Amino acid sequence: MNDHGHNDLGWMLDEALRVPEARHAILLSADGMLRAHSRGIDRDEADRQAAALSGLQSISRSTSAFADPRETRWRQTLVEFDGGYVFLVAAGTGAYLAVSASEHVDMESVTYAMQKLVDRLGKELTSPPRQGLGGRP
Repeated sequence: MNDHGHNDLGWMLDEALRVPEARHAILLSADGMLRAHSRGIDRDEADRQAAALSGLQSISRSTSAFADPRETRWRQTLVEFDGGYVFLVAAGTGAYLAVSASEHVDMESVTYAMQKLVDRLGKELTSPPRQGLGGRP
């Protein structure tokens, strides 16, 4: 069963999948919590991917000095597999948007659709850090 109705943003993620060969879209918080997912991916899988993608973003951000020691601001991560790609972009403060796609996707079209979605949603996509974790005020 697809738990697409667990929030109000899932339908907006479906719009990013209008690009031919795009497969799934996930909105996640910096701490790996699932905020929304597109149709076609169930809640359990989306939760698992959100946790993994949070780690991927963290690793990507920590290696930014490898690209340019002067500029450390992370913008996007692209991972290529034999069967396709995973695109991960910033989607506001503490939020990330991920889209998976087949190896036949037009990569420019996917990144354009993702940026358009991020721009359109604006503040709705922000996810401030959770408070009260680890006993800190």
